[in-house]
Amino acid sequence: MDITEKKYKKLSIQVSLTGLSFCCFDTLNGTISSFNEVLFDTIDKGIKIEDLFSDAFQKHQELNDTYDEVLIIHNNNLSTFVPTSLFDENYLGSYLQYNTKVFETDFFAFDEINTYNINTVFIPYVNMNNYFIDKFGSFDYKHANTILLSKLMDQSKNNDNKTIWVHFAPGYFEIIVIQNQNLLLFNSFEYTTPEDFLYYLLFTAEQLNMNPENFPLELIGNINFESEFYKIAYKYIRNIELIDVEDLRWNNYFSEAENRKHFILFNS
Repeated sequence: MDITEKKYKKLSIQVSLTGLSFCCFDTLNGTISSFNEVLFDTIDKGIKIEDLFSDAFQKHQELNDTYDEVLIIHNNNLSTFVPTSLFDENYLGSYLQYNTKVFETDFFAFDEINTYNINTVFIPYVNMNNYFIDKFGSFDYKHANTILLSKLMDQSKNNDNKTIWVHFAPGYFEIIVIQNQNLLLFNSFEYTTPEDFLYYLLFTAEQLNMNPENFPLELIGNINFESEFYKIAYKYIRNIELIDVEDLRWNNYFSEAENRKHFILFNS
C-alpha cells in the first residue's frame, strides 16, 4: 500500500451467534476511536445470520469505512490448544474431536501463538467469513481464545502462583489456569446458573490440587461485584478479584466495566 493511501485505521469485529461487537483503532496513536455492540434477537430462528449482519452494517457507518486492516474474531467454544511440538496442520479435526462434536463437513482453521509455541485449532463461522469476503475483499481472522490466552500468558510472567482466570461469555465460560507462562489448563463449560459455575470452578481446582484458601481467582468478561456469579464465588474463594484493566484503559475512554467485558476485542 502506498503511504499516501494509508488510513492508519484498523477495524476489529468480534462475531458470535448472539451478536457482534466492533471497535476502530487509530493505529498511529494506538488508541480506540470508536466502539459499538450489536445484540441479535435470537427469538426468530428463521432469520439468517447474514441478514442480521446486513442490518448492523446499515446502522453503523464505521463498518462501511475504509481500513488498512480488518480483523474478524470468531467467538465460540469450538476450539482447543495444541503444543507446536505435537502440531500437524493435516490433522486439525483430530485435535478437536476430544472436546467438540466434529462433522465431516466442518472447516477447520488454526492460529499460531509463536511466543508460547502453542497453536489454537478451531472451527470458524464459515458463513460469516463468506459475508465479510463480500464486504471487505480481504481480511484476517482468528479465534477469540487466541487473543485471550496470549494476554493472560503475558500477564502471568514471573508469577509462580497457579492463577485461575475465568472468562464469561453468553452461555458458557472458559477456565484458564497458568503458572508463570505455563498453560496448565484451558477448558470451556456451558452454564445456566451461578451454581453451575461454582461446581465447575471448584471441581477444576480440586483436580489441580489447588486450595480455595490460597489460589488467586481473576474474573473477566461481563461480570461485576453485584453479579450472582461473583457473589457465590466470593463465599468459597478467599482471593477473588475482577481483572485489572487499567493498562488497557490508557488507549480508550471506555469504562472499567466495558474494558472488562470487551477484554478480548479491545486487546485485538
